[in-house]
Amino acid sequence: MRFRGKSIRRKIVALLLVPLVSLTAIWAFATVLTGREAARLFSVSHVVEEIGYPVEDTVRVLQQERRQTLVHLADPRASDGLAALQRSRTATDEAVAEIRRNAADADVRDDLGQAGEERLTAVLDAFDGLGSLRRSVEDGTVDRAQALGLYNRLVDPCHDLLANLNVVDDVGLDKQYRALVNVSRARELLSREDALLGSALVTGRLTRTEIRDVSDLVAQRTVMYDINLPLLPATERGRYQRFWQNASSAPLRVAEQAAVSSDTGTPSGVTAQSWDTAAGNVLEELGELDDNAADRYQDRVDPVATSTIAKAVVAGALGLIALLYSLFLSVRVGRSLIRDLKQLRLEAHEASGVRLPSVMRRLSAGEEVDVETEVPRLEYDRNEMGEVGQALNTLQRAAVEAAVKQAQLRAGVSEVFVNLARRSQVLLHKQLTLLDTMERRTEDTEELADLFRLDHLTTRMRRHAEGLVILSGAAPSRQWRKPVQLMDVVRAAVAEVEDYERIEVRRLPRVAVTGPAVADLTHLVAELLENATVFSPPHTAVQVLGERVANGFTLEIHDRGLGMAADALLDANLRLAETPEFELSDTDRLGLFVVSRLAQRQNVRVSLQPSPYGGTTAVVFVPDALLTDDAPDTNGVGFRLDRPQHVKGKEREESRRSALSHVPARLPERPAALLDGPVELEAPVDLDALDDLPGVLDDQDGERGGLFRPRRSLAAADDDQAARRTGPRRPEPRPGDERPAEAGTEEDAPVALPRRRTPKLVSSHGRPVPERAPRDTAGELPALSSRRRGEATADRTAGPATDRGDGAPPARQDAPSADAEAGALPRRVRQASLAPQLRQSPEPATEDRPDPADRDADEVRSRMASLQRGWQRGRKENAAGDDPPGGTAPSAPRGTTKGDGR
Repeated sequence: MRFRGKSIRRKIVALLLVPLVSLTAIWAFATVLTGREAARLFSVSHVVEEIGYPVEDTVRVLQQERRQTLVHLADPRASDGLAALQRSRTATDEAVAEIRRNAADADVRDDLGQAGEERLTAVLDAFDGLGSLRRSVEDGTVDRAQALGLYNRLVDPCHDLLANLNVVDDVGLDKQYRALVNVSRARELLSREDALLGSALVTGRLTRTEIRDVSDLVAQRTVMYDINLPLLPATERGRYQRFWQNASSAPLRVAEQAAVSSDTGTPSGVTAQSWDTAAGNVLEELGELDDNAADRYQDRVDPVATSTIAKAVVAGALGLIALLYSLFLSVRVGRSLIRDLKQLRLEAHEASGVRLPSVMRRLSAGEEVDVETEVPRLEYDRNEMGEVGQALNTLQRAAVEAAVKQAQLRAGVSEVFVNLARRSQVLLHKQLTLLDTMERRTEDTEELADLFRLDHLTTRMRRHAEGLVILSGAAPSRQWRKPVQLMDVVRAAVAEVEDYERIEVRRLPRVAVTGPAVADLTHLVAELLENATVFSPPHTAVQVLGERVANGFTLEIHDRGLGMAADALLDANLRLAETPEFELSDTDRLGLFVVSRLAQRQNVRVSLQPSPYGGTTAVVFVPDALLTDDAPDTNGVGFRLDRPQHVKGKEREESRRSALSHVPARLPERPAALLDGPVELEAPVDLDALDDLPGVLDDQDGERGGLFRPRRSLAAADDDQAARRTGPRRPEPRPGDERPAEAGTEEDAPVALPRRRTPKLVSSHGRPVPERAPRDTAGELPALSSRRRGEATADRTAGPATDRGDGAPPARQDAPSADAEAGALPRRVRQASLAPQLRQSPEPATEDRPDPADRDADEVRSRMASLQRGWQRGRKENAAGDDPPGGTAPSAPRGTTKGDGR
């Protein structure tokens, strides 16, 4: 029998069931044995009552009928012989009828058994010949010897039946019973002798055969007594011996001796009447003696039967009690084992499935866990099961302690990461400030280009340091309080990517992101854009587009890489959706984990799917909770929570002048800004300068979206705007007009439209983008550049600018003045601090004009900013309805909300 895979309950039940079944079988066997013996005693008693006693009575009446029949055959003419024969036959018929009636009972036959039933059948078959025997006697067809033999055949089966009725499981009692039956046979021999000798004396003559038969019967009776009397108890044996030795049996013994000793004829001294008297008295006394011996035997059998029955009952009862007690103990022990094992199983399941995972989750969430509270020390019984429970409790405590220590170790490592990242952020912030100062100070074109690239690299380093903070579970240090336009957020993310030139940002609807989510969303989009550019060929573009949906806003980032396998895509989506715990071994997917952390923090959903361009599309769903429509266009400048302190006095004024000195043309009613490289959205901004921004801006004013905003104070915009409001307005020059090379006359000179360098083999909506021919205005750049460089040289020789405490606008001149007074207000020198990409080369542009495809991103951005300023200035002039003198001014291209926003 195999129990592999079964439950412990079944195994314990099977273990306890085997001895219980064995004990039950033994008890049943012993009960059957003793019970069968007791049942046999009851059945024998019933058979003796129903069959034994009637058979004994039948034997005695048959003995009477046999004697009367032989006497009748000896003297048929006797007057009283026939009547006596008839009475004996009637008694015999009644006794036989009772036997037949009792033998018809099925219970009696069942109690007799097969052997006893066969003997009973033999007796009944012998009784069936009684009628024919009587008819033969009546007809006279049989003589006395034949009749004697036929009646003997009726009596012998009765004795065989009686000899096998008693089945007491006691050897001595069984011998005594058989001895009593043989003693009754000895009386049967005396009855035969009485019938034979009595009928012969009626005739008055004994034949030699009859004498020999009488002698044989006497000898057989004597032998019968000699064999069976020793088997009886001494008291019973003494009674029989005294009976045959006293005077009551003397006449019979004398008559028998006379008959045996006589020759043929009548025995001397023996008559028919004397024989009848002597034989009748002896037979009657022997019958009483046999009945008393049988009664006394029954008295001896009753205790044995009672003892047997009692033994059977006691054995059965004790066996049943032992069985029930064993069953009770087995059930109790089994239930105790099962209960203990179930308790251990529940504790193990609770520890492995509830307690330890809960502790792990709480430790992962940063909560502190008390080992004594979570896994207290439990007391168990001092047995094997208790030792197992104690070992399990110890194992749980060890696991929780190890988890706590591991959590403490992770927390320490995270703190180290955060500390290192914070230090790196501080250094990078200082480095950005230093780079900004160097960019303001330098005049060398190549050096300024290197500073811009270093500025961009530092910005990326800051993002990576911030990613380390996010991996450690801390919040980034950059935070905003006011909303920021989503377009600005996306462009700020683009500015933090190495291959920002390959990213095409389509025009996004006017919607703002709440301040607390700006930093996380910017970092999230930057990570996705970084992945898109890294895992796509360098000559392809990455497209960013978005639209407003029912419950938020969706951003789609398409790349044209090789894509991802189905298994890898599924694994990446699972990581983005479930935000698993960060493992130090999983260092090849840091960006994916950072995106998952940020998405979980802001409840943003990010999913990856195959792109229609063959690469991968990242879909970012921003919920409505992070969006707002009631936000002013701050051009990407939100209120920073980590902003620097206000500048004071002269430093602030110098900052204003420095900012205004970078603007080649005034923008009415707008603060000055210039594209000087990939500048971040989260650059420190002065709150006071931000408060001076216009409160209401239309949708057209956010074209550049504040993506490339300088990291300088914009407070100087106030002075510039005041100067334009109070100073004389000068007409815009036409493209074909030639103007003298003075600084004052070049102040409002138009700037050539910039060109954007597109990556090779990049398609727009599935079609290649052809190269464009340079505009005519590019020819003006060399002359302008030479004039501006001259002004810059003159400005570098001038002294430092003085403060403008009254806020009056600076004096504007139509031509440069060589003998300017020393105390006069400082003059703005065009292109003194202008980016080198915007400075015009003195060489003719028609001869050495660079290929548009060779322009770098800085030049493209600078020209795009100039183009944007021209659009804004044109819209301003058109709105005022003023026409320049001398003709119609060239119409500047109007901004539009449509397009791709590039």
